[in-house]
Amino acid sequence: MNLNLNDLNVLIVEDDPDAQDILRMHLEGLGATVRVASDGLEGVKAFKESPPQVVLLDLMLPGLDGWDVLSLIRSYEVPVIAITAKDSTDDVVRGLTEGLDDYITKPFRLREVSARIDAVLRRGKGVEKTSIQLGKLFIDDQKKRVTLDNNDVALAPKEYSLLKTLAEHPGRVFSEEELIQAVWPEGGLATSSDVKRYIYLLRKKIEVDPQEPRYVQTVRGFGYKLEA
Repeated sequence: MNLNLNDLNVLIVEDDPDAQDILRMHLEGLGATVRVASDGLEGVKAFKESPPQVVLLDLMLPGLDGWDVLSLIRSYEVPVIAITAKDSTDDVVRGLTEGLDDYITKPFRLREVSARIDAVLRRGKGVEKTSIQLGKLFIDDQKKRVTLDNNDVALAPKEYSLLKTLAEHPGRVFSEEELIQAVWPEGGLATSSDVKRYIYLLRKKIEVDPQEPRYVQTVRGFGYKLEA
């Protein structure tokens, strides 16, 4: 089985340097972009700075352990695969109950790791997300309805599409080019000025102070992100 993980963003949270290096080199060899954190706090920080598409999580971490990390990131709906020496039935059941998408015990085989990543991503593609809850912001995609603090927010179609694109990956920074591709399927008919205009219009409707945005934030030099 020859997997291709091109452009996949993976976060490895693992305190064993040897395991870090083996996993990183294997996944990078398959085309993935890999970031590594050596403890729980570093892992949560790296995750929230730029949420990955999949997390490989050791459960036995110094300081903030893997269970605590899982509880802090599982609301983002990013697949999390445990890679751990904790192989008792109770640990496996606890992990799957508390939000793990898969569970691999050490010592692991690299081909198994990449196959499990491929499997959780395939499962995720088959599930259509119909609602998003981020703090007081709620998006019902079936009804195309947005509420903030239980109050309806009336958005134009492009404003809604922009908000939904950002909200589907909270914390991820989108470049203007990425937003054009997502919000304007016609692509070349939209420009950077269109993105800025609709960011401005969206902020006017969902921010208490559009000049000091709470949700839709600018990351200077890179683009925009939505914070929960």
